[in-house]
Amino acid sequence: MKPPEVSLSAIAPEIVLTVTALLVLLLEVFSKRKDNKGYLAVLSAIGVVVAFFFTLPLIGTGTWAFGGMFTNDGYALFFMVVFLIIAFLTILISMGYAHREGIEGGEYYALILFATVGMMLMAGGTHLITIFLGLETMSISIYVLAGMMRDDRRSVESALKYFLLGAFATGFLLYGMAYVYGATGSLLLRDIASFIAGEKSLLNSPLLLMSLVFLTIGFGFKVASVPFHMWTPDVYEGAPTSITAFMATGVKAAAFSVFVRVFFIGLPAFRPDWTTIMWVLAVATMTLGNIVAISQTNIKRLLAYSSIAHAGYLLVAFVAGNSLGVSGMLFYLMAYAFMNIGAFGCVILLGKKGEENTLISDYAGLGFKHPLLAAAMTIFLLSMAGIPPLGGFMAKFYVFSAAVESRFYWLVIIGVLNSAVSVYYYLRVTVLMYFRESEREIEGLLFSPASVLALVLAVIGTLYLGIFPANVLSFAQKSIAGLM
Repeated sequence: MKPPEVSLSAIAPEIVLTVTALLVLLLEVFSKRKDNKGYLAVLSAIGVVVAFFFTLPLIGTGTWAFGGMFTNDGYALFFMVVFLIIAFLTILISMGYAHREGIEGGEYYALILFATVGMMLMAGGTHLITIFLGLETMSISIYVLAGMMRDDRRSVESALKYFLLGAFATGFLLYGMAYVYGATGSLLLRDIASFIAGEKSLLNSPLLLMSLVFLTIGFGFKVASVPFHMWTPDVYEGAPTSITAFMATGVKAAAFSVFVRVFFIGLPAFRPDWTTIMWVLAVATMTLGNIVAISQTNIKRLLAYSSIAHAGYLLVAFVAGNSLGVSGMLFYLMAYAFMNIGAFGCVILLGKKGEENTLISDYAGLGFKHPLLAAAMTIFLLSMAGIPPLGGFMAKFYVFSAAVESRFYWLVIIGVLNSAVSVYYYLRVTVLMYFRESEREIEGLLFSPASVLALVLAVIGTLYLGIFPANVLSFAQKSIAGLM
C-alpha cells in the first residue's frame, strides 16, 4: 500500500505558528532579560501575521493533503483567517495584562499559538483522527492557559474544572467516533457519508444513532450549549481575562467549524434526526443564557452567559442548514470575535494588579472618567445585543433570515424574543457607565498601547461588518461552495 503523499505547503500556516511557538520558548530560556518579556509577545504577533500571509495564497486552491485527511478548501480557510484574527487580537490584549498579572512567560504565548494550530487542524480536518488531534492540541493548551495564574485560587479551580469536564466530554466524542467507524469501517467523512448512502438499513442502526448522540454531547460541550454549559461561567470568571476572550471566541469558532463539517459532510443522511435535536438545543441554549445573564453582577459571568446565548443563535443557523445559514454562521463567528475580544479588552483595561474591577457596579460613571473606553465598551455591548448598524445586528439578521428561508418560523420568533431580552442586560451596563455616579474611585489604571490598538481594531471590525457586510458575507458564501 502506497503511503499518502506529504504536502508541507498545505500546512504552511500551521508550520509557521509551530516554529514561532518553539522560538518563543527558546528565546525565553536563553534571554538575559527576565524583568520584561514583551518581546515574546511581539514575536508571537509577528508569527501570526506571517502565518496570515502564508494563508492568503491558499485561498481558492482547494488543496487536499495527507491522503485526503486534511484540506484547505474555502470553508477551512475562512475559519483559519478567523482564528488568526482572534490569536492576533488576543496577543495584543495580553501584552500589558500578562505583565501586570505576572504570567508573561514564553509558555503563555506559545500555548496561544499551539491552541491556534489545533483550531486550524480542526477546521481543515476531513478525517476523524485529524479532527481529534486538532481538538486535543487546542484543548490541552487551553486547559493550561486557564490555570496560568497559579497563585489565584479561582484560576486553578477553573482550570481543574475545565480539564475534568473537558476530558469527560472528550470521552463521549471518542465513543461517537468509534461507533461511526464500527458501523461504516471508515474515518474519512466523505467515505462515511457514501457508505451510509449505499446502505439504507444503517439509518436505523442503533450504533450510528448512539454515535449521533455522543458526537452532539462532545461538540455541545465545546460550544457551551445547554445542557453542557455548566462549566462556562466558572471557567470564564476564573481564567485570565485575555484567555477568557480567547476561549469565548476561538474555541467556540473551532467547535462550530467541526460541528458543521462532521454533520453536514459525514452524517447528512441523519439530518431529520439531528435537526430536531439542534432545534431543541438552540431554544434551550439561547433562553437559559439570556435569562440567567439578567441576574449577574460580575461582568465576566455576564459575558459568559451571553456567550451561551450566542451559541444558541449560532445553532439556529445550524438548524436552518441552508447556504445562507452556514455562510451566516461564518459571518456571525467573525463578528462575534471582534465584539467579544473587544469587550474583554475593555474589562482588562479597567483592572489593575490585585484589583480586576469585574463587578458591574465598577462601571458606574466610566463614561465621564474614561469616555473613549466607555464608548468602545458601548459599541461592543450594543453589537452583541444586535443593534444596527453594528456587526452583531447583521450577523443575527443573516441567521434569522436563513431560518425563515427554511421555514423554522417558531425558532425565529423565539430567537428574536431572546434577542430582545438580551438588550436589557447589555443596556444595564451602558446605563451605569453614563447615567450613574461612581460608588468608588478607581485610580492608577495603565492603558497598554497594544491593548488600546486591539480595541481600535475591534471597533473598526465591528463597525465594518455592520456597515459594509456584503464583502465578508460574499467571502463566506464562496467559502462554503464545496460544502453545501
